[in-house]
Amino acid sequence: MRVLMLSWEYPPKLVGGLARHVYELSQALSDQGVTVQVMTAEAPGAPAREQVARGLRVYRNSGPEVAANDFLTQIHQLNFGLLEAAVPLAAAADLVHAHDWLVAFAARTLKRACRLPLVATIHATEYGRNGGLHTDLQRYIHSAEWMLGYEAARVIVCSEFMRQEVQRVLTLPKDKVRVIGNGINPERLALPAAARAGLAAFRATLAAEHEQIVLFVGRMVREKGIETLVEAMPRVLAAVPTVRFVLVGGPHDGGTVERAARLGVADRVRYMGFVPEQDLAKHYACAQVAVFPSHYEPFGIVALEAMATGVPVVSSDVGGLAAVVEHEVTGLTTYAGNAESLAWGITRALADRPAALARARRARRRVATRYSWPQIARQTTATYQEASGLGGERRSKQ
Repeated sequence: MRVLMLSWEYPPKLVGGLARHVYELSQALSDQGVTVQVMTAEAPGAPAREQVARGLRVYRNSGPEVAANDFLTQIHQLNFGLLEAAVPLAAAADLVHAHDWLVAFAARTLKRACRLPLVATIHATEYGRNGGLHTDLQRYIHSAEWMLGYEAARVIVCSEFMRQEVQRVLTLPKDKVRVIGNGINPERLALPAAARAGLAAFRATLAAEHEQIVLFVGRMVREKGIETLVEAMPRVLAAVPTVRFVLVGGPHDGGTVERAARLGVADRVRYMGFVPEQDLAKHYACAQVAVFPSHYEPFGIVALEAMATGVPVVSSDVGGLAAVVEHEVTGLTTYAGNAESLAWGITRALADRPAALARARRARRRVATRYSWPQIARQTTATYQEASGLGGERRSKQ
């Protein structure tokens, strides 16, 4: 099978979890004999054409060199760039796989003009991210999501929570939606010998030797629960004064810093911003607890990352996180948006280290058996076959 895969981000461009998902999925599909050609945005320092593996090639193009005066214009120009790369390849392709609304217009054009079956993965919805549709931009994005779901022969989502959401919010019929979870490659987070040897020195850049590190990884926006975490900090510090909060991710508008200062905890927080992939594993290795207090989370791949490295996890009880982290078994779950509940979870994980490590060991074993990319690739290929009619009556391109 030959697949044109469209994604607005792909390493080294990393904005959220979508880039890592597309990278790992395309590699796993290629390993199983699927030819994958990824169409994505250009990234500084990355080649315009890249042969990643025998059956995996990446094309980077952001469209016409015309200054975009807003985000939507930038996205529409990107879609023209994706089409520019994809159209010459379409005649030899069997199927288009689009990831989220940002590539919806290119995907729809390829489907209709080149008569290719379309599969879409909807990683999140604008309605879910914002707790409703409140602005013209949000309503526009929502309509693009609806269009992508409508045009697709099959829609893939990462959790049962997301299946219910796209059926309700995008009015997708149940028989069109397939639930295929995200995965994790534990080897990506394994520390090489040189990094392990220098771990003590690296940790010293984050916190003092006597301090316990509570790590947050994610975009610093409301949906990821950063406000709840800051509100929980004084309660945690009242119980465990030696905590250092290390925040990885961004960007943020300064509200997090201001809130921490107002609560008197600014001196207990380290803001790391975006960190390179190789440094993320070192942050996990230094942490006593990893915390994911999202208000909205379709899946929670960062929680899987922490679990794969053996870090005790405290998460909220929303969306996909509730399925990934099993309370008292593979981690502790707390009430979303509730700073007191979150502080309880963090404090308990720090205070009872043997129990926390036992949960972390169970979590690590579960990740290895339940969230493997080869298994996800097989499920994705089966969805491709449904959409394209392989194994049944092949859709004609005539």
